[in-house]
This record gives sequence, C-alpha cells and structure tokens, in this order.
Amino acid sequence: MARLALLSVSDKTGIVELARQLVKEFDFELISSGGTAKTLQEAGLTVTKVSDYTGSPEILGGRVKTLHPRIHGGILSRREIPQDVEDMDSNDIRPIDLVVVNLYPFEETIAKADVTVAEAIEKIDIGGPTLLRASAKNFAHVTVLSNPKYYESYLQELKDNNGEASLNFRQKMAGETFALTNAYDGAIADYFASLSTGETTTLPSRYTVAGTAFQTLRYGENPHQSATWYQRGSKATGWTAATQLQGKELSYNNLVDLEAARRIIAEFDPKEPAAAVLKHTNPCGVAVAGSLADAYEQAFNADSISAFGGIVALNQPLDGETAEKLTKTFLECVVTPACTEEAKEIISKKAKVRVLLLPDLSQGPKQTVKAIAGGLLVQDSDDAVDVPDNWEIVTEKQPTPEQLAELLFAWKVAKHVKSNAIVVTKNRITLGIGAGQMNRVGAVKIALEEAGEGTNGGYLASDGFFPFDDSVRTAAAGIQAIVQPGGSLRDKDSIAAANELGLVMVLTKMRHFLH
Repeated sequence: MARLALLSVSDKTGIVELARQLVKEFDFELISSGGTAKTLQEAGLTVTKVSDYTGSPEILGGRVKTLHPRIHGGILSRREIPQDVEDMDSNDIRPIDLVVVNLYPFEETIAKADVTVAEAIEKIDIGGPTLLRASAKNFAHVTVLSNPKYYESYLQELKDNNGEASLNFRQKMAGETFALTNAYDGAIADYFASLSTGETTTLPSRYTVAGTAFQTLRYGENPHQSATWYQRGSKATGWTAATQLQGKELSYNNLVDLEAARRIIAEFDPKEPAAAVLKHTNPCGVAVAGSLADAYEQAFNADSISAFGGIVALNQPLDGETAEKLTKTFLECVVTPACTEEAKEIISKKAKVRVLLLPDLSQGPKQTVKAIAGGLLVQDSDDAVDVPDNWEIVTEKQPTPEQLAELLFAWKVAKHVKSNAIVVTKNRITLGIGAGQMNRVGAVKIALEEAGEGTNGGYLASDGFFPFDDSVRTAAAGIQAIVQPGGSLRDKDSIAAANELGLVMVLTKMRHFLH
C-alpha cells in the first residue's frame, strides 16, 4: 500500500514540486486541506481532502479541519506496539509517514502598523502547531518538514536511503520543529504582553528567547568560540535590516561594538550633526558640531590613538567631506542613516571598511538579556530620557542655560561608558573619558589626565554618585561644573566641597550604570 503524506501549508513555496516527486518517484498518496489541496489539484496532482479522508467537514470557518483521530492517530501511532496497531485497525486509521506543515504568518501580521487584535488572533495557528508537535514527538516513525528549505534535503534522504528518511534526519527535523513552535508561541506571548502597554509594567513570569539563524559568524569574541547571529521575529529589523555597502563580513565583536555605537548616537537629535568613535564598546570621542565633518573630526581628535581601528557612528547621512576625513585612518566600521553617491565613491577607496546604513538609529530592543549560570537576567532597556528640567541644582553657584546644555551633553555620553564612568567635556566635545574603573577617583584621574589642558573650564559627568568628596576635590583642577545622579548618604559632603571650590553641581536623580 502507498504511504501517506499530509501536506497543509500557509507558505506554498516549493510545495507543488515536492508533492510531484513524492507521488511519481516515491509512491506517496497525498492528503491535504484548504488552499493547499486547491494548489495541488490545480497542478494536476491527485489529492484526498482531509474532510473526505476523515469523513468530517471543515467547520468554524476552517478553524477545525485536521483535529481528528484519523489524522492524529495516523501520526502518533507507535508501529512496534501491538495495542497501537490494533487501535489503528479497529478505527480504520492508516499510518502517516510524512507531515509537511508551516504556520499561519502571525509575526508578519502583527508587524503591520494598523493590525487589529481581532486580525492578529485569526493568525494564531492551532491545527498547525498540533500537527507539528505530534509529528515531531513521533519522529521514530514520522518525518516532519516545517519549512520549505528542508524539502530538497528530505528528497535527497529518500534517494540515498531506498525511499526512507534516516532516523538522524527525522530526529533533526523534530528538533527544528520544536524550536519553531517554541518561537511561534513566544511571539504570541510577547504580543499579548504588548497589549498591556499603559498598565503597570512587569516582566512576564516566563521569558522565552527565540530567534532564527541569520548568519553564522567566523567566531565569537575569540577564535576558539563559535557564534551565530540570530534574527528575532520574521521581519528583519535593526541590524538584520541594515544595508552593508562595503567591507569585510561582520564579526561578533563588530556587531557588539556597532550596537553600542547605535545606542550612543541615538541620544543626539539628528537636526544637530553628531559623531561618536568607539573602541571595545566604550566611546573614545563624541562631538556635536555645525557640520558632520567637523563633528567627526572633533570626535576623532578627542582621542586619536584609541580611535585607530575604531567604530564610527554618525547621526546624519554620510557626505563627501566627512567621507574624505574617514579615509585618513584605519577604521573597522562606520554606521550612518544614509550615504550620498559622492560619499560612496570616496569611502570605496577604503574597501575593507565596513560601511552600514541603518536608517532608524533609534530602533533598539525593549529589553536586554544576559545569560548567567542556570538562568537569564532580563531588564528593560535603559532608554529613559534625561532633561535638565528634572535636575536639582544643589550648589550656591547656579548654572547658565549654556552650562546646563553642556552638562546634558556630558551626561548623555557618560550613560554609555562602562561604570565606573567619568566624562570630561567642553564645547560639546569629549576631552577625557575614564571608563570601567574599580573606583571612581581612579576614573576621575584618568579622564582629567586625558583632557590635559582642556580641563580648564571643562565639565564633568559621573554615572554614579560620589560617596566621598575626594572626587570633587580631584576634579576641581579646572572643572567648572559637575553633573552626577546623587543619592549618596554623603551627598552633603560633595556639595559642600563644590561650594567651597566655587563649582556648579547638579543632581540628575537618575543613574546610568553600564555593566
């Protein structure tokens, strides 16, 4: 007797070619439902509709069609167990050897800007995941194909193994299938969580991280570590949607650095040209200027030694003048929202530089996830917007509007420097950055040393409070204003020191530790 294959797909890619070979070369009979049956019949293939096979009509507008014992008994039967065989015979159930199913496009549907909840719910597949999970569970006897990309591999398996798929292949397809249904359910859970926007926000009691392999990377942080880049969701967004104009293949470290660059450059209004140069996720130079070329040049000159081999982020389209300046040194990557034709021609002289176009630099993840032994740490992204109107001026000396603007610039940069972080700026250019130090006084000394003579009349931002007044006294050598979150039991000591030294100090009442 011919073997049975059940085909029920939303994505019809390759289904006719697969079905034709199954019938002509490997003696399969086809069972199908709805649109898939129609597609196969129009291609001249003989198909038994699920409703005819089960003797039960499709009901509820197609919501119920494959949920039937003749279908699921045929999939789940264990052919080596006598009781299962007896149940199959007594209920006129034939074994199903192949299940080809893909799911309603739920993620594609909810990605539409104007989708309604009712429309989203109708794209929650019920029968599909049930068929997939049943088939994957019984991989000892059943092959399940959940994506058109597996069709050719399956046909090759049949050719290589006398018309049978190997156990290893069936097991691999089962694993791929459970990964798919896990991600599908995760997307649905995320969608329902998003409907609670505006209510008290708490992370869910269960958190699932799922993605589809987007690109296999040469290695991870180091050559002995394997790494893969995954895309979340079915629609390319963020870096998976970016256009790489030129340059070598992106590495794991490139992507980590690029994401850090995206986060910092997104702090600055695109109406004002801004540039950031990063190394190992820390900014080594950031500037806002009258032109993009000036902003880049000032950011680069802020620490030209560290900038060598760095990552550059620009908040405006790359133009010819800026491109010309970019070619003067070795850079790993440049990210910009767009690029003029003139700039493309100029930057192409440095063919190895990776140039990426990311039109929406502000589009980032809603949560950040870190793996620890035995679990995950999940938090909301630090995308809070700081404005001087919410700050507290705590010193006798009051800041001018211009000083507040400079302190805001310094504060935005400090937010993206590894803690303990100290940033010294002037004229909206970073002069010195002390990053990732074990104590704050050490970070202050590094930032001031880098700033050198530029410290005179400079501004200082600290990502955390000053537990003692020593940092304030160290900074007094030229610094005129300090911004820090406050919150220490010894805030009064730091404030007193600032008053004694004639400094301006403002407290943001919000900290930005970056670990």
